Amino acid sequence: MTSSITSTGKRAAILSAALAAFAERGVNGVAVPEIATRAGVGTGTIYRYFPNKEALVNELYQEQKRYLKEEIFTGLEEFDGGRERFAEFWRRLAAFARAHPEAYRFLELQDHRPYLNRSSRELEAHVLAPALDQMRRLRTAGVLRADARPEVLMALVWGAFVNLFKAERSGHLVLSESDITAAGEACWQMCVAAGPPSG
Repeated sequence: MTSSITSTGKRAAILSAALAAFAERGVNGVAVPEIATRAGVGTGTIYRYFPNKEALVNELYQEQKRYLKEEIFTGLEEFDGGRERFAEFWRRLAAFARAHPEAYRFLELQDHRPYLNRSSRELEAHVLAPALDQMRRLRTAGVLRADARPEVLMALVWGAFVNLFKAERSGHLVLSESDITAAGEACWQMCVAAGPPSG
């Protein structure tokens, strides 16, 4: 029993250390021995849990993506109207980025394409599915503009959010809560149809 608890603790320590290191310098800028040092384990211990760095990255990516999905979308359908739901979606994204900066930087500010496996790519699509589905329903209802596909609108919104926080991290600006709210409203206005209905 003690061995199992120790094993679980080591695995969690490895994932936590990897998240901190990857968020700080990117996946390609971190070697496995550095993760081991941060986790307080031997390098060989990491390979007992993960066959290689790519497996570790994918495990961590999937873990954090599931957490993001839970934080963003749980109970979101309880908010009425497109505008209110979008505002809450945007607020939750900002709250996640503020409360979990390492996870946010790891997930959204890095290009994971070269090493994500099929399961990770499928999970990424699954995480965004509720927001995309909402976009499609709002477009069908005439709330969103008809000249851009929902997938395009979703990419514009997500890109705007990511780059907003990237600009802050780069030192180009300091975001207040009112800045974040105003940016969300600007994104909503970018998406909505020119005339009524708007929410």
